[in-house]
Amino acid sequence: MKDLKEKIEQLLLKTQKPSRYIGGELGSVVKDKSKVDVRFAFCFPDVYDVGMSHLGMKILYGLKNSVENYWCERVFMPEKDFEKLMRENDIPLYALESLDPLTEFDFIGFTLQYELSYTNVLAMLDLAGIPVKAKDRKGLTPIVIGGGPCACNPEPLADFFDLFVLGEGEEVNLELMRLYEKMKPDNPTKQDFLREAAKIEGVYVPSFYDVDYNDDGTVKSITPNNEIAPEKVKKRIISDFDKVYYPDSFVVPFTSIVHDRAVVEVLRGCIRGCRFCQAGFIYRPFREKQIDTIKNQTKCLCEQTGYEEVSLSSLSTSDYTKINDLLESLVEYTDEERINLSLPSLRIDNFSEELLEKIKSVRKSGLTFAPEAGTQKLRNVINKNITEEEIMNTCKVAFEGGYANVKLYFMLGLPEETMEDIEGIAKLAQDVLNLYFETPKERRGKGIQISISTATFVPKPFTPFQFEPQATPDEISAKQQHLFDSITSKKIKCSCHTQNVSVLEAVLARGDRKLCDAIYAAWKKGCTLDSWDEHFRYDLWQEAFAECGIETAFYANRRRSYDEVLPWSHLDYYVSHDFLVRENKKAHQAQTTRNCKEGCSGCGVKKDCGGVYCG
Repeated sequence: MKDLKEKIEQLLLKTQKPSRYIGGELGSVVKDKSKVDVRFAFCFPDVYDVGMSHLGMKILYGLKNSVENYWCERVFMPEKDFEKLMRENDIPLYALESLDPLTEFDFIGFTLQYELSYTNVLAMLDLAGIPVKAKDRKGLTPIVIGGGPCACNPEPLADFFDLFVLGEGEEVNLELMRLYEKMKPDNPTKQDFLREAAKIEGVYVPSFYDVDYNDDGTVKSITPNNEIAPEKVKKRIISDFDKVYYPDSFVVPFTSIVHDRAVVEVLRGCIRGCRFCQAGFIYRPFREKQIDTIKNQTKCLCEQTGYEEVSLSSLSTSDYTKINDLLESLVEYTDEERINLSLPSLRIDNFSEELLEKIKSVRKSGLTFAPEAGTQKLRNVINKNITEEEIMNTCKVAFEGGYANVKLYFMLGLPEETMEDIEGIAKLAQDVLNLYFETPKERRGKGIQISISTATFVPKPFTPFQFEPQATPDEISAKQQHLFDSITSKKIKCSCHTQNVSVLEAVLARGDRKLCDAIYAAWKKGCTLDSWDEHFRYDLWQEAFAECGIETAFYANRRRSYDEVLPWSHLDYYVSHDFLVRENKKAHQAQTTRNCKEGCSGCGVKKDCGGVYCG
C-alpha cells in the first residue's frame, strides 16, 4: 500500500480535483485488516462528485461497516485524465479507504443508477485488472454484484455480473456477506456460493437462466437451468421502514460535490402512479418514518458532519402524511442551529402558503415544479392528476410569497401526444408569466424568469408505458422546434435534452442479453462517462450496434404487445402485469387512476409489505 500511495500522490497534481482520489475524509471508515473477515468494495460507476451525493451509498456504506469484522470501502470511476495516468503508471483501480486494489476484495458491488453508466462498470473492472465477463473470472472471489434501480432489468449486463440484488438492499447485502463468511472456510467454488446465494429472496443469478428467442428477435422464453433458481425472482422490501438502519454520520468530502449536505430519507415509495415514472412503481409500497425518527436522524447527522443544510429526501416529500407537523418539529431545531432545511421534491397539488412559509428561508432563488405535460388531456394520459387550476394556484402562492423564478419540467414524445399538446407547454408558461404581472408589485419578487426544461420520454420497465414506443429522433426534433416557435416572450427560456442520449437510454433500459456484446464493443471503442456531454460519443455507439447486428429502433421505437415475453418477465417487483396493462389501456383513453391515499387501485403490492395505504 505504501508504494501505491506514493505513486498516487505523485500524480495527484497532474489531475483536476485531486482530492477525489486519495481518501482520508472526515467520517471515512478505516479498519485493521487483520480483524476483517469480509471486504466489500462499493463501486459507484460515475465520478466522485456524483457518487458521493448518492444516498444509497451512504446507507449501505454505514450499514456494512457497522459490523465489526466487515469492511466496506468506496470506489469511483476516475475522470479520463486520471484514468489515463493510472494506466500509464500501472496503478490498478483502488478503494479510497485502504488504497488497496480491487483484486484484494471479496465482493465488488456496483450500484446501477443510470443506463448510461454501463460502460463505466466494464472500464472499472478492467482498470482493476479483473476480467469483465463473469465466465472469465474462475475463482470464488471477487464476487461481482449489482443493485439499484437499473437492476430491475439487468439483462443487458448479464454477461458481466455474478449476481444482482433486486429491490431494497439493507437486509439482503448483509445476508450475502454472512453467507460468504459462513462458506469461506470450506473453500467453496463460485458456483457453490451462487447456488446458496440464489436461495436468498431478492438475489438473481443470471447464469442460472437460459433465454431463447423467436425468429423476429423477441424473447421466446426465460427458463431456469438450475433447480435452485426460482421461475420468478422477487425483489426485497423493507417492511418496517421506521426501524431500518440509517447512518448517524456521512463521509464529508474535501471537495465540492453535487449535493453537499446532510440528507434524511423521510419516506420511500410514491402514492401517485404517474404512468411514465419507473421509480414510482419499483419503489412501492409507500412507507414513512415517524416524525421523532426523522428529527433524531436530522440532529444526529448535522451534529456529526457539521453540515449547515439538511435535505428531506423522497420521491415526493410533500406527500408525507403529516408534512406540516414534521416541518414545524424540524424548524424548531434548524432555526435554532441556523441550519437550512430543504425540500427538493414538492408536488403542485399540495403546495400551500403554510408550506411555502416553512421553506422560505431556503428557496430564495426560485421554485421548481413538474407539470410534465402542457394540456389537461395529456396530463390525464400520464396520470399526473393535477389540473391547470392547481398549477396556477401554486404559482400564485409562490409569486405572492416573493418568488420571481419558476422552473417547469415537461416531457416530449409522450404517448398520445399531438402538436397541440406541445403548444400547450408554451401557453401554460405564458399563463404563469401573465399571472406574475397580475400579482401586486409590493408582494411579488423582482426579475421574473420562467424556465422550461424538456426531456424526451423514455419508456421504462415495470411501468404502464413499458409497452410504448419511444418517439423517433425526427419526431422529437419537430416537436422541439414547434415548442421554440410557440414561445413568444423573452422572459420564457426553454432548454431541451440531447436526443441521442435518450435513444441510447431507451435501448439499454428495455434491452435483452443481446446488448451485452454491444456494450462490450462500445466500451472497447472508448465509450465511458457517457452521461457527461463532453465524453458522450453516439457515433461510436452506432458503430458498436452495427457491428453486433443491433437495430436501435427494435428496442427504442417498437410497441410491445401485452402478451410479449419481456426481458424482465422473470423478475417480480410486486406490481402485477395485469395492472400495468389496465393502466396502459386507461392511458390511451385519457382516464386517470386515483392515488394510493385516496384508495387502493390493486397494483399487486399487498398490505403485509408495509405499505401505509395498501389494501
